Amino acid sequence: MAYSNSNSKVVPEAREALDKFKYEVASEVGVNLKQGYNGDISAKDAGKIGGQMVRKLIQQAESQMR
Repeated sequence: MAYSNSNSKVVPEAREALDKFKYEVASEVGVNLKQGYNGDISAKDAGKIGGQMVRKLIQQAESQMR
């Protein structure tokens, strides 16, 4: 059985847009990200960023379906 990396992008060209989106969301939720490595932020803060990104992406998809 072949395993795929869950971090691989379906559209690799989207990496730059996703990074920009991540920094925008981090700013909105009050988490200070720096360019490059951010392994020193707490899991709680990383979860805030990821959770808000998912909410916004779902919201966008739902609005396009209407």
